Amino acid sequence: MADAGEAVEESEGNAIAAGSFLNQHASLSQNGYVVFLRLLALLGMAWGIGYWLRLIGWHTGPDWRFDTMTVAWRVAACTLAVLYPFAASGLWMLASWGTVLWFCAAGIELTMYLVFPGEFGARPLIVTLHLLVILLYAAWRFQMMHEARKHRRAEVEQS
Repeated sequence: MADAGEAVEESEGNAIAAGSFLNQHASLSQNGYVVFLRLLALLGMAWGIGYWLRLIGWHTGPDWRFDTMTVAWRVAACTLAVLYPFAASGLWMLASWGTVLWFCAAGIELTMYLVFPGEFGARPLIVTLHLLVILLYAAWRFQMMHEARKHRRAEVEQS
């Protein structure tokens, strides 16, 4: 009798369902996707810690303590200080909700810096990084979808 880990791996056939860091039966794009999500999780955790450091006043600058922030910054910093660590833990665990939370946090930051630059300032590096991650994510998901479709077609032709 196979153990539960093998059953999940056999039934799903990919690294994400198996929950392993790298799955030998998964394609290169699937294993790369796992590495990509884990690196994004590390980045998200660093950003979350950065927001927490700003909230408690560890960050240098006169407007980076909670009691000296504007209301808009208080709302944004508190929201992102919570979202990023939760998104990072979900990304690390390869849970779908981790990706959703990361997209919410990235969307908030994109809105802050693109729609309200007068209030939040301009951060072109963060905007560029978020857009690059979104493009990479979409390209990877499209590639894995294409591989899955090709694999299903090959299975149908063999049967």
